[in-house]
Amino acid sequence: MPKYAVLFSFRGEAVGALIRNPSDRPAAVREALASVGGELDALYWMLGQYDGLLVASAPDAHAMAAVMMAAAGSGAFARVETHELIEAADIATLVARAGDVPFRAPGG
Repeated sequence: MPKYAVLFSFRGEAVGALIRNPSDRPAAVREALASVGGELDALYWMLGQYDGLLVASAPDAHAMAAVMMAAAGSGAFARVETHELIEAADIATLVARAGDVPFRAPGG
């Protein structure tokens, strides 16, 4: 199953709500992912530009996009970035495949 990394930053209002009413955020994320056949692999809170990082598995990009649209639609997030992850073991295959792709640079 494809894996995705999601970087996120909460809006101030959402942080305030978490402080006033703490909740089990990993459980909420697991439930959302399970609804599309996905799984939570890891959830971390962070210091810096982002408030957190989650790594999740989902059946496909559409399933992950549905979860991220639902999360973004909640209004809790100031910023969300979702990236599909590629296993290091797959890089040799990708490089070989790239060698077969005809590409002309602009002006070339």
